[in-house]
Amino acid sequence: MTHTYRRFLTAAAATAITFIGLPAAPAAADSTQCTFPGKTYEGRPWALQRVLLDELWKQSTGKGVRVAVIDTGVDIKNPQLTRAVDVKSGRNLMDKNIKDDNGDKIARGKENGTTDVVGHGTKVAGIIAARPAKGTGFVGLAPDATIIPLQQNDAEGHGTAETLAGAIREAIRARADVINISQDTANAVEPTPVLKRAVDDALAKEIVIVASAGNDGLGGNVKKTYPASYDGVLAVASSDRNNERASFSQSGDFVGIAAPGVDMVSTVPGGGHCADNGTSFSAPYVAGIAALIKSKHAKDKWTGKQIVAQIQQTAERSTAGHDRLVGWGVVDPVRALTEDDKPIDQPVAHEGVTRAEAPTPAELHLGETPEERNARLATYVVVGGGVLVASITGGAVALRDARRRTRRVAGESRG
Repeated sequence: MTHTYRRFLTAAAATAITFIGLPAAPAAADSTQCTFPGKTYEGRPWALQRVLLDELWKQSTGKGVRVAVIDTGVDIKNPQLTRAVDVKSGRNLMDKNIKDDNGDKIARGKENGTTDVVGHGTKVAGIIAARPAKGTGFVGLAPDATIIPLQQNDAEGHGTAETLAGAIREAIRARADVINISQDTANAVEPTPVLKRAVDDALAKEIVIVASAGNDGLGGNVKKTYPASYDGVLAVASSDRNNERASFSQSGDFVGIAAPGVDMVSTVPGGGHCADNGTSFSAPYVAGIAALIKSKHAKDKWTGKQIVAQIQQTAERSTAGHDRLVGWGVVDPVRALTEDDKPIDQPVAHEGVTRAEAPTPAELHLGETPEERNARLATYVVVGGGVLVASITGGAVALRDARRRTRRVAGESRG
């Protein structure tokens, strides 16, 4: 079955909540299609190729850290997420009394938030903590972290600022160390104060809150999005394969960091993978790194503010300080986990910053394995070489025959 997710807006009077995903190719509507379950991506996605994972995981794998994914639910039928999710702590915060256009009550999934008919939350969770699996190079950045699934939105867009606030409070109750929110309010409307109070309460508990900056950057508009714009929330923009701001990524002074957000491979409901674009998938990349730092420095009792500052201070950037496009730069997971002798409370500008050379990753292709591609290219070389040899040999034979004919004709003429 093919599912589509797009911008979801609630018809209720409460502030609407929007998923922050983009299509895999430019389109007028904010939508993308994936088949659930999906094909298995056998290679290593480019966003992971740029990271020395073995070196990273020598420092931390995220063990003991709990990451709340406030989204459309997390499908535990995907084998890479089955053992990653804390089912008992999950919740479905959707209003059970919401009715469809026919006046019938809308059926809900399990109360623990472990179903996902949209696929959005399952992709987000995979980027953070998908377990390693045979047959695929995709894995979460924090493969030993635990996901708390909090279903707060659905395919009809019934999520509101109020249900988002409720989900944040559920995350606090469930002892989350990190909260990922890949949503924002529609039309950048500042929502009810209830949401701000929930955010502040979570920050007071030293919980790191990571939120997508938004995808309205194509027109060059600079506007605040919520909850990303709240003080203390780490707002994440998207970067592309060249470590530049992705064209769709929202800009603004509130942007704190950038992370890969183009052609992001992740888990989908039922099993397998799909590629997608958007700051929705940049935020969990950063949330995974926050989980790694939290785990490594648990005994040191690093605060949420210090974890955020560490991510920002070690980012790769071409300017000395902060800018409105990518914040403090493009996140560097290995530097964040190794250049950590002592905690800092705020990132500081410094000269001599160099931008790391972007990787040259393999082409994104969900239908052909690296082995098949190499075999195909080898075949082209062999066949091409054969054609070249045949052409050279044929040309030599033709030239020899032409010379013989010429000599024969000349001899006949003299006779």
